[in-house]
Amino acid sequence: MARVLLVEPFHGGSHGAWANSLVRHSRHEVVLVSHPGTFWRWRMRGAALTLAEATREAVAVHGVPDVVLVSGMVDLAGWLGLTRRFLGDPPVVLYLHENQLLHPLSPNQRADDEFPLVNWRGMAAADQVWFNSAFQRDGLLAALPALLDRAPDLTHAAFLPGVAGSCYVVPVGVELADVPRRTVGVDASGVPLVLWNQRWDHDKNPTAVFNSLGRLAEEGVPFAVAVAGENERVDPREFTEAQDHLGDRVVQFGFLDRPDYVDLLGRCDVVVSAAHHEFFGIAVVEALAAGCVPVLPDRLSYPELVGDRAGVALYPDGGLTARLREVLADLDGWRERVAGLDEDIRRFDVRTVVADYDDRLEALAAVGPPRASH
Repeated sequence: MARVLLVEPFHGGSHGAWANSLVRHSRHEVVLVSHPGTFWRWRMRGAALTLAEATREAVAVHGVPDVVLVSGMVDLAGWLGLTRRFLGDPPVVLYLHENQLLHPLSPNQRADDEFPLVNWRGMAAADQVWFNSAFQRDGLLAALPALLDRAPDLTHAAFLPGVAGSCYVVPVGVELADVPRRTVGVDASGVPLVLWNQRWDHDKNPTAVFNSLGRLAEEGVPFAVAVAGENERVDPREFTEAQDHLGDRVVQFGFLDRPDYVDLLGRCDVVVSAAHHEFFGIAVVEALAAGCVPVLPDRLSYPELVGDRAGVALYPDGGLTARLREVLADLDGWRERVAGLDEDIRRFDVRTVVADYDDRLEALAAVGPPRASH
């Protein structure tokens, strides 16, 4: 058994769930050092120092780790410099839930290389870089040359092949033990229940989903709607407008605690997304595991999630309303088309995934840091 130092700069939402699951399920001794999941820009700019101090305290109590796993919302290179006197030289893994080079800008953001370069320096400093999906890994490696070429001199481009050789896909583990398998057909109201369960933010493109639901409601198509997920918006206007427009069709609106959320999953029939950005898709995995029929774009990480069912599970750009109309008109037929997906998606159950994490971390702890390869 190895001692793993797990550093999570943004312990909230999916990041916090990921860290807690590793602590709970790993066969190793996992020592968690974290900051609250707020003020992500300050985490990337300033958390290296405060996390280093927290690490000093953790090492004093638990001892020097055999291997370190650091979540990506921090200046890893800076953190390593600040911990060098007491951490020793354990192998270091950078885990990228997301990256700032490919993440869509919010309406009040301007393009800036500061945070993408934080990600890049962390990749260069780590012994291995783990991505939650091949979609994210391949996209970032394809985009990095343009970022590095913007340097005025002393470009880092020559370091990219070595870093790319240390990149691996290690999916997020999702807590699925309490997610029910499908046992019923439709909601108690007698109409299909459509679920939108993503984070309430611009990059999830809720407007497209609500517009499609609104059109189908005007056509008289029978369905009910459940809107869940965390609200990160100061003014979620499109949500409140959609709630007013859809009226009594809305049977759930807003964030739920885990027991109520799991109960909702068991009652939903269809999960829908129109996201502009999805590096993995925990909420979608949960809904698919519960037996929801997917109405998802044929891009981003979704083809990776649904595998060989992509041809029937995903819709082309511009096809959301048409696909949703087809699914709602023939729900049983679409269930047959995606049969088995609910069990296949459970390959992401944390109890399965954590074994891969543990094996990889144990192997790294055994051989030590191969930084010379960079």
